[in-house]
Amino acid sequence: MPMRENIVSVDEIREIVLADAVLIVAFSFTRIGGIVEFFRNPFALLAVLPIMAIGVTFSFILHELMHKFTAQHYGAIAGFKTSQTGLWITLITGMAGFLLGIPGATMIYVHSFTRKENGIVSLAGPLTNFAIFGICMVAFAVLSPPQGSFIAQAISFTIYINLFLAFFNMLPITPLDGSKVLAWDKNVYIATEGALFLLIWYFQVLPLGSMLFLLIMAYLLSSFYRHIL
Repeated sequence: MPMRENIVSVDEIREIVLADAVLIVAFSFTRIGGIVEFFRNPFALLAVLPIMAIGVTFSFILHELMHKFTAQHYGAIAGFKTSQTGLWITLITGMAGFLLGIPGATMIYVHSFTRKENGIVSLAGPLTNFAIFGICMVAFAVLSPPQGSFIAQAISFTIYINLFLAFFNMLPITPLDGSKVLAWDKNVYIATEGALFLLIWYFQVLPLGSMLFLLIMAYLLSSFYRHIL
């Protein structure tokens, strides 16, 4: 099937920029400890905003664009759409000091997708995050920025956010990417999520207990979905 021409509308650009902005603010609040810490020291939020902007923008927008371009490669029409409810959930949870980032997603319109095509389109986003992680690791080694400098903080957070988003999106919960990858090929899913698990543990992105809890909850929720759908 020929690749569809890239369809970009002003509305789509506006929506993905809005989602990106909400994620940046939400991540900034979680970084400083939530809105309580903001009232204690409002300037702390301003200090982390530029760092969050770099990391979130590269990880989130490129993730969504790769879903879009890969879907178009298989002949689908695809475009990013925000979720008003998701935007509020993202912002409110960020202000509370933890984050459930669901500001929107790439919507795909196609007459028919094979299970493999759907799995590859879903895998494209997390693999993009993995590639950005690799580039950041090389950049950190080459630049060797002083510890605590803006560049060091920006690269470190970009590494963190890309590993986190890839791992989270690969959880086998409908409608996350992982559920579609798992439905396509269990070996691909295990290899991808296993590698992300090890990297997150090694770089201490999340505590081991939190990762195991997420995986167990994902398994239980996916089992629940399979019974009710």
